[in-house]
Amino acid sequence: MSLLTITDLTLRIAGRTLLDEASLSVDPGRKIGLVGRNGAGKSTLLAAIAGDISPDGGSITLSSRATLGRVKQETPEGEQSLIETVLAGHLERTALLHEAETTTDPARLADVHDRLLAIDAHSAPARAASILAGLGFDASAQQRAVSDFSGGWRMRVALATALFLNPDLLLLDEPTNHLDIEATIWLENWIRNFQGAAIIVSHDRSLLDSTVNAIAHLDRGKLSLTPGGYEEFVRIRTEQALQQNRAAERIATQRAHMQSFVDRFRAKATKARQAQARLKALERLPQIDSVIEDTPTRFAFPEPSQLPPPMMTMEHVSVGYDGRVVLHDLSLRLDMDDRIALLGQNGRGKSTFAKLLAGRLTPMAGKFQHSPRLKIGYFAQHQGDELVLTETPIDHMARAMPDALPAAVRAQLARFGLDAGKAESRVGDLSGGEKARLLLALATRDAPHLLLLDEPTNHLDLDARDALIRALSAFEGAVVLVSHDAHFVEAVADRLWLVENGTIQPFDGDMAAYRGWLLERARRAGDGEENRSIGETSARKDARRDRADQRKTQAPLRKAARAAEALLTQILQDRKAVEARLADPALYDRGDSREITRLNTELGALNAQQEAAEERWLEAEAAIEAANTQ
Repeated sequence: MSLLTITDLTLRIAGRTLLDEASLSVDPGRKIGLVGRNGAGKSTLLAAIAGDISPDGGSITLSSRATLGRVKQETPEGEQSLIETVLAGHLERTALLHEAETTTDPARLADVHDRLLAIDAHSAPARAASILAGLGFDASAQQRAVSDFSGGWRMRVALATALFLNPDLLLLDEPTNHLDIEATIWLENWIRNFQGAAIIVSHDRSLLDSTVNAIAHLDRGKLSLTPGGYEEFVRIRTEQALQQNRAAERIATQRAHMQSFVDRFRAKATKARQAQARLKALERLPQIDSVIEDTPTRFAFPEPSQLPPPMMTMEHVSVGYDGRVVLHDLSLRLDMDDRIALLGQNGRGKSTFAKLLAGRLTPMAGKFQHSPRLKIGYFAQHQGDELVLTETPIDHMARAMPDALPAAVRAQLARFGLDAGKAESRVGDLSGGEKARLLLALATRDAPHLLLLDEPTNHLDLDARDALIRALSAFEGAVVLVSHDAHFVEAVADRLWLVENGTIQPFDGDMAAYRGWLLERARRAGDGEENRSIGETSARKDARRDRADQRKTQAPLRKAARAAEALLTQILQDRKAVEARLADPALYDRGDSREITRLNTELGALNAQQEAAEERWLEAEAAIEAANTQ
């Protein structure tokens, strides 16, 4: 029997139809990732399931006696401690405890104690404390008032309350938005062990791959279910798209052939009946969409000039605020081929270190040197607050590039998918993801040698995150990033640095090792044991070093491939223009044989150039592939 049944559901917001007779069934214990483009209606669907909004058609049926949990949109407030706030969120337990203290009916008292036993009420404080600890609150923080914490930390308390309820169906809408990578890894593990069902809206690919067993795709008002995690969903959708494109090409050919017949013979009486039959056949041909995404997402970073090593060095550096040291005794080095991710809980100094590298903080002690020609691009997670909402992206970029021509300003915005329409829109009208694209465009306008990325994926959807990964893979400068997205870290970083206990040390392992270390440390802390040291096998060290060396070796090969591809694109455009002129009947009506000969000669030369460019591109790609297999 299904836990949740959605039948022919229709939802409209402000006259716009988000779901159109969509259906979905959720069995007990099943965990489903809900994906779709921004604005498709994912959060609206969760609100309808929770009963916050009423359907415009169809039905949503939750099994009788089933409990539902979700993170409330409003953050908790008041002087209650964190642990008290989480415990109070279990309304049934709170009511039963109150009744156990006030009822005088022995029979009712027995029933109350039976129910308290059934919901495992006696272990509630320990379970609540464990959840809060996993989300980053130590024992002392759990006893502090909710009002002591910022909005982001309060959202963690709201998440802790939803998890503590241990419901039959859990609804999570971007649960990792306010979490660091440590809390995100803990949450992944918690959801995997959760016995109830869950519907999870998330742009965190690692979360979707590690926790769900099906993906529900909300597209054009309909819901389709695909078994497996997000990676399997992408594989199946890609395969479907290829088949769809091939079918679209076949149908387009059929349509063109039939339409040609109809146009030629529609007026001839002897062919009229057959023409009508062809028209009816045309109407019966299916309308097949050739793509699954509205617009493919692409990012491109400007190519930096080369700097001699070392790009940046620090010896026994200390840094902090207002005389208070946050990080001390930093002796580190950065070069142009470095790809480093900073790990560690929020508040440990990751953003402080990024500001030091960006030159926004001055060292309090030690020696800090860098190349005088070094250019730095800095993306900070709170920079969106500095944007002028009444201005356009063009206004912002023109101010940041005062000497650039308008075409160069627009080209830099276009690198990050801000086309003419978006570039001329008010910033206040842009989505969170579009604002993030603007900030990336601003950060990279000078072709920086070093990119500092502090939570760059916060407002990017899954496609945009993949596009950013591809762009960073092609980028030939250094990258230092802070991100709660484990998949993003794994795909971009070659080295991991752990920010902890007021300093920064290399973590000689991959994200899988870091996950294991965190979970083991949490277990040992629960057992009262000492934290174990950080380490890994020499094989992992060698593998990480090999990745960095491989990228450095492949840089000229990738550059050659890009140059050949650009040349090939230009040749194909030129050839298309020549072919269009040769296909123009007016050329032959004029009888201009000299022009016809010249165009045919030019076409022959372009064909030869295309063949040579294709050969160069294939050679470059083969060299890259050979380097990958070494």
